[in-house]
Amino acid sequence: MTMEPTKPQKIWQVVHAIPQGKVASYGQVAHMAGLGRQARFVGRALGQLPEGHEVPWFRVIRSSGEIAFPKDSEMFRTQVGLLEAEGVEVVNGRVSMRKYQWQP
Repeated sequence: MTMEPTKPQKIWQVVHAIPQGKVASYGQVAHMAGLGRQARFVGRALGQLPEGHEVPWFRVIRSSGEIAFPKDSEMFRTQVGLLEAEGVEVVNGRVSMRKYQWQP
């Protein structure tokens, strides 16, 4: 008997599938994980990632293209650095969803 993945596990599976150099919005991830409009839950689930995970959390941003962390925070700088390392252009804390959004 196989166990049904938990909500966070479903989210992590979707985020893990986002290709390098692409981003997805919190709402897009929630929808793809079968969670409807639970975008805020996506943020909480990404905050619960276990130590040593390989889930590319940094590829998830707001639907407006904005990085969700405060601009002066260490997490903001980390996320921008990881995105830029994959070739995603971040201008004033924002990513062009038209150019970089994942279209599975």
